[in-house]
Amino acid sequence: MNAKSQALPFLESPPNCEGYVGNVGFDPFRFSDFVPVDFLREAELKHGRIAMMAWVGYVAVDNGLRVYPIPEALEGVTAATAHDASVEQGGLSQMLLWFSLLEVIDLIAITQMLEGSGRAPGDFGLNGGMLEGKSAEYVEDMKLKEITHCRLAMFAISAVLTQSVLTQGPFPYV
Repeated sequence: MNAKSQALPFLESPPNCEGYVGNVGFDPFRFSDFVPVDFLREAELKHGRIAMMAWVGYVAVDNGLRVYPIPEALEGVTAATAHDASVEQGGLSQMLLWFSLLEVIDLIAITQMLEGSGRAPGDFGLNGGMLEGKSAEYVEDMKLKEITHCRLAMFAISAVLTQSVLTQGPFPYV
């Protein structure tokens, strides 16, 4: 029998997640038994990074930050009403197109990673050499900080979205 999960002590720790930074044995549906953990970590990092940007963007809009010139159809929108207005205005369709293109390019990198290219999940080589020459402990600590912040951001954007819709008020949505 495997060791108990740190996150869910009433379950076994998923063996395929061992050795990954930030692993606390949280895989209650055992996705790691049939999906490569590198793919799962890539998805977790991607969603976490998007959630960090989404939280900042959502709150920034409700605090009055705008990119000028503002299209007439988007005058006076709040973060909670911006989605529907952007769909009607057409801007969201353009974003969907460009983000879809980025996903196709990302799929190539993920496929190469899963075929053994040596690329780490979430590593697009855009760090500017910030981790070069650093100790393995330092790099692992930075990776742990990133995955921890990613996980927190996914909860945070969910909370901000819910609270802003429920209160219909400005930030801090109380």
